[in-house]
Amino acid sequence: MAEVTTSCFSRVALLILYILHQSCVVESTLIFNVLSFGAKPNGVIDSTQAFLDVWTAACASSDSTTIRVPKGRYLLRNAMVFKGDNCKSTDITFRIDGTLIASSDYRVLGQANNWLSFEGVTGVSIIGGALDAKGTSLWACKLAGSTNCPNGGATSLSFTNSRNININGLMSLNSQMFHIVINGCQDVRIKGVKVNAAGNSPNTDGIHVQLSRNVAIFNTSIKTGDDCVSIGPGTKDLWIEQITCGPGHGISIGSLAKDLEEEGVQNVTVKNAIFKGTQNGLRIKSWARPSNGFVQGVQFLDVVMLNVQNPIVIDQNYCPHNINCPAQVSGVRVSDVVYRNIQGTSATAIAIKFDCSATNPCSGIRLENVSLTCRNQEVQSLCANANGKIAGTVQPNNCL
Repeated sequence: MAEVTTSCFSRVALLILYILHQSCVVESTLIFNVLSFGAKPNGVIDSTQAFLDVWTAACASSDSTTIRVPKGRYLLRNAMVFKGDNCKSTDITFRIDGTLIASSDYRVLGQANNWLSFEGVTGVSIIGGALDAKGTSLWACKLAGSTNCPNGGATSLSFTNSRNININGLMSLNSQMFHIVINGCQDVRIKGVKVNAAGNSPNTDGIHVQLSRNVAIFNTSIKTGDDCVSIGPGTKDLWIEQITCGPGHGISIGSLAKDLEEEGVQNVTVKNAIFKGTQNGLRIKSWARPSNGFVQGVQFLDVVMLNVQNPIVIDQNYCPHNINCPAQVSGVRVSDVVYRNIQGTSATAIAIKFDCSATNPCSGIRLENVSLTCRNQEVQSLCANANGKIAGTVQPNNCL
């Protein structure tokens, strides 16, 4: 009996030690609540300063830090910059249970480049929550052709020159312009993000990546008026998987050749994507002008097209609206691009279009098991200056 009692006490002691250990682990993460810094969850009183103050407090600690944003609506009226230069912590998490809202007056943010901007930060995570940028009035102004509209508009969330970034479960609504921008960053993971804007909202790219390396985008749904994902110069090692796009302009590499000196795009994979009623599906686009840029090592795998206007396109004579077109020849070299297991329906007869540079023809294009059809029309493929191979069944007929 004594042995049993001793054994029971030993187990209880071990349990207590375990609980104490776990408590220490939890306590090693500092928690700051935005309400304690004066934020108001009523959507009326401006909480801009409270969010800047809580960031300053989190940065002052060398410990892991969580910034809690409880349920409610928080008006962030002004453009905000969260800088990492003086940050001691390399592990700051925004845990958002509420909605951050911009001013309904588009002129407040209309001249700013970004609404919420992180610059030079390391180890920042944004978990949950929603961003409502109230961009509909600015879109309406632009679509009406008014001369009183701001020329641009604000990106809702921007990370610049940062590393070890995690965005998980965030929703972005009605951005004035781009929803999320990753610029000059390394080691970025975006998962479970939802983007929602009207199909006619101008320049509202869902996620834009440029000058960045080792970026992964998983399990994401994007409905917007421009590219669901746009991939700019200097992007390397980008992985996109389980993404739904539509409405929108598809997933685009480019536009490239905006400048003569331009970094290339390399090692991009898009896997398990669904496009619904989009203007484009898988697109590579460059202006017809000299450039030392390139696109190399791209894989488009296991993709479904549902009534997509241009399912597969390489356009090296890109010139939207045919206004002020350069009318030269693209210097961008496109090579080693694989399209494998692409299925579904095209909204137009031209399901595959490779319009490549006359001086730098596309090379190493590979079509494997592609099956695209069009209701009541025979699908076609068009090729100019494109070289490559096919494998398996390819419909429409190969023009490489």
